[in-house]
Order: sequence, then C-alpha cells, then structure tokens
Amino acid sequence: MKQEKTPAVKRQYECLYIIENTVSEDKRKELIEKFSKMAGSECKVEKWGMKKFVTPINYKKDGFYVLMNFTCGVDVPKKIGDLMNITEGIVRYIFVNKDDIKTVRLNSNRKSKKEVTTNEGGETA
Repeated sequence: MKQEKTPAVKRQYECLYIIENTVSEDKRKELIEKFSKMAGSECKVEKWGMKKFVTPINYKKDGFYVLMNFTCGVDVPKKIGDLMNITEGIVRYIFVNKDDIKTVRLNSNRKSKKEVTTNEGGETA
C-alpha cells in the first residue's frame, strides 16, 4: 500500500545578509545569484549597497547589504544558512519567518491608532 506524501508547507521568509567590502563585484554577483537560486523562483532580491556598520564587525567598518524575500519549504532557510556559515565573504545573516509576524492595533477606541508588530507568542517586537 502506497503512502501519500503530505504537501510541503511553504512559508514566506526574509533574509538580510552582509557581504564583506573586500569581495570583488563579480564574486558579489555570484554569491547573490547562488543564494537567490537556492531560495527558489519566487525570490525577490534588493541590493541595498555598501553601508557603514554602527560598530566594527571582524575589524571591518562597512559591508554590502542584500535583502531577499522568498517563499519556500521550511527546510530551505536552514540549508541556505548552513551554506552562508561556510561561505567566505559573508559577514552576517538573519532569517525572519514572515508568516509568524502579524500586525495588531492598540488603543482602538482612539482616533489615532498605533500599529505594533508582534510575533505569534504575543511579544512585542
């Protein structure tokens, strides 16, 4: 008897990563393309460019910021993160599961309403 596979759960993710300022432009394009291909065909990449760090990271004062928005299975961000850990030229990265974030209204009885972003646990971000 065959077992049917359950359909893969797809979630929306956002990944912000920083490439070292010493990496050549060709190598930078190659890294961006490699990570966006791993994220899937629905990946949108925003190149924020070279920005200064508030505090030095690994004795460096600036880096090239890249933001990726994508929809994929739950195992893909771990795979991309593992690759970023061993890739030379990646300074830092962070993944955010956008499905776990929702917007709630505070003081709904007032005319001016504030919106606060919280995660599923109810903690204010």
